[in-house]
Amino acid sequence: MTPVVHVKVAEVFQELAPHDVQFLPVHIKGHPDQYLILVATKRIRCIDDAASKVQHWRPEDGLPEKVGQYYAVDDMRIDVSKTGDAKVFRTEGWDIALIVSEDIKRALERIGVTGVKFTPV
Repeated sequence: MTPVVHVKVAEVFQELAPHDVQFLPVHIKGHPDQYLILVATKRIRCIDDAASKVQHWRPEDGLPEKVGQYYAVDDMRIDVSKTGDAKVFRTEGWDIALIVSEDIKRALERIGVTGVKFTPV
């Protein structure tokens, strides 16, 4: 899912993780405020398969080009030793989740952001 954020949310990301994000302006009909598409610029191979519930595509699934790739990831856990100094990123191979650092989470909560769900990983 592509996050569309209010300019005040974008300011939090720009201040705390300027090297991890890019923004593209977007107009939302009927909304006079400024909104932007948030693009995480980093993909990190850091899913801890042993600690997460993962399923991979298998040959018998009939899609040979996907064999070995993630089919499903539940209760995701990441190996923080692989994330370096990244504060915002998507996981390589399973880019559904947008991962943010604890300080970004707290900053977003302070400004009363809505429409997000934070899950520890």
